Amino acid sequence: MIVFRYLSREVLLTFSAVSAVLLVIIMSGRFIKYLAQAAQGVLDPGVLLMIMGYRIPGFLQLILPLGLFLGILLAYGRLYLESEMTVLTATGMSEQRLLSYTLIPALLVALLCAWLSFVLTPLGVQQVAQILNEQDALTEFDTLVPGRFQSMRDGSRVTYAQELSSGRDELRNVFISEKRDVRKPSDKDEGITVLVAKTGRQEIYEDGSRYLILHDGYRYDGTPGDADYRVIHYDTYGVLLPKPSVEVNVGERETMRTQELLGSTEPKIQSELQWRLSMPILVLVVTLIAVPLSRVNPRQGRFLKLLPAILLYMAYLALLIGARSALDKGRISPAVGLWPVHGVFLLIGLFLVYWQPVQLKLAQRRANKEAQHA
Repeated sequence: MIVFRYLSREVLLTFSAVSAVLLVIIMSGRFIKYLAQAAQGVLDPGVLLMIMGYRIPGFLQLILPLGLFLGILLAYGRLYLESEMTVLTATGMSEQRLLSYTLIPALLVALLCAWLSFVLTPLGVQQVAQILNEQDALTEFDTLVPGRFQSMRDGSRVTYAQELSSGRDELRNVFISEKRDVRKPSDKDEGITVLVAKTGRQEIYEDGSRYLILHDGYRYDGTPGDADYRVIHYDTYGVLLPKPSVEVNVGERETMRTQELLGSTEPKIQSELQWRLSMPILVLVVTLIAVPLSRVNPRQGRFLKLLPAILLYMAYLALLIGARSALDKGRISPAVGLWPVHGVFLLIGLFLVYWQPVQLKLAQRRANKEAQHA
């Protein structure tokens, strides 16, 4: 029991450290992407932390198997390097016993991964989809940042306001540049309309339409490079803003509850179900592979097998993704699905576990025969 607690602690501590580092790396990259969208006015900065929080379960379900795989390799590699495994082997610790000890914390990680995959990740994806759909319904007025030129989603309009009231209902020193089609069919260039105003405010009508009402400004119409343009001074000018239309896509397979996936025979639904089932299975299979691969010679160093092991893991994950894509497109039967990939790597893990004991027995037999002949 003492040996089991020691090995489990080493594996779980290394697993936690590796998983935390991987999570920070992945979340940092995704957060930078969302931050850039917020800077462009596509997203409200106030929802960034909510989006990242809801995305954590989806990140973790992919990180945990890799974190455990690397944790076993690094933890046991250190024990082999410092000859602690040699001492344990001398006291009767076999490869199979070491594997059985390792599978117990791996089973806990697999249960956690299953909970994330079956429950938390679909809920998180559903919440993120709802937030993003609500953000799509916002106008550039709702996400406007004072003192910054801001482009609309299609890039056809650029808006600038020097000041914005705390209630986001009044603008000062407004600039709007919008592309338009020129009236002359012979002209190939696009025309541009520029609006400048001292003040502006948003008005919402009963039918839900929104207008940006500008006061005391000018409108410039023309084509870049041409001297033919017109200037209009106005006291009040209304600019129609896109009408909000909040749509929550809760019917997509990533947002469906696991219970809803069970009763469907559609290939894409079966693909999503098998992918969720694959996450905890992946944890157990990579544990079976990692234990024998962690065995290193102290003279060779602990990182000798790390690169081949990572390549083997990436091949496993790539084949799973490829099989999922083929299942989505109907190229393989749902009855076959992702299971052959798991079966192949399960056989690889069993081969690695039992190959060294077989080699040792053959070496002992050869040594006994040589001793008898001598």
